[in-house]
Amino acid sequence: MGIAERKEKQKLEIRKMILEASMQLFVEEGFNNVSIRRIADIIEYSPTTIYLYFKDKDEIFFNLHEIGFQKMLEMNKELDDIQNPLLRLRKMGENYIRFGMENPEYYDLMFIQREPMKKLTEMGCDWKNGDAALTRLRDTLIEAMEKGYIAQTDPIVLSLSIWSMVHGLVSLATRERLEKLVPEKGQILPVIMQSVDWLVKSLDISGKAAL
Repeated sequence: MGIAERKEKQKLEIRKMILEASMQLFVEEGFNNVSIRRIADIIEYSPTTIYLYFKDKDEIFFNLHEIGFQKMLEMNKELDDIQNPLLRLRKMGENYIRFGMENPEYYDLMFIQREPMKKLTEMGCDWKNGDAALTRLRDTLIEAMEKGYIAQTDPIVLSLSIWSMVHGLVSLATRERLEKLVPEKGQILPVIMQSVDWLVKSLDISGKAAL
């Protein structure tokens, strides 16, 4: 490995360390208690070094937000193999809920915290990964309408309704609110998935979903 390759590898390793330390602090103490100096202390580099990689704390968390979408994309990579759009919709809901419950900190950055969206506005960029996920949902619903699986309606309104439902379920679960309704923790995910099944069945006017 040449000098240039070693330097590039070191840069990538430091960048990874910064992101991992930031997520550690976020998980343990919350966004407001994360600072560049505290991140620097964890990785044992100077704050100046961190500024060579990221402009500020918001940029760090924007990058963590992007990593979260990459993880979700990996979970959804086989969705296109599902031909029935309603069964695909059901799997999308399952993946979304599992991702949120298994990765609550990433979910928080992706769909709840303001800072990544503020960074997007500052950079003058679109919400590329979020928009892609919503477009997949909308396109699946349009396909289901075109094939006669669900009634014709405004796909944007329906997309927002479905997203709001699953987002609400994940948010309640990750903040320990569903435990008030479902005391047994091991039953929370099955109950949530029953809600998704109910939603898909309520949309199905063809009887073809076969859940």
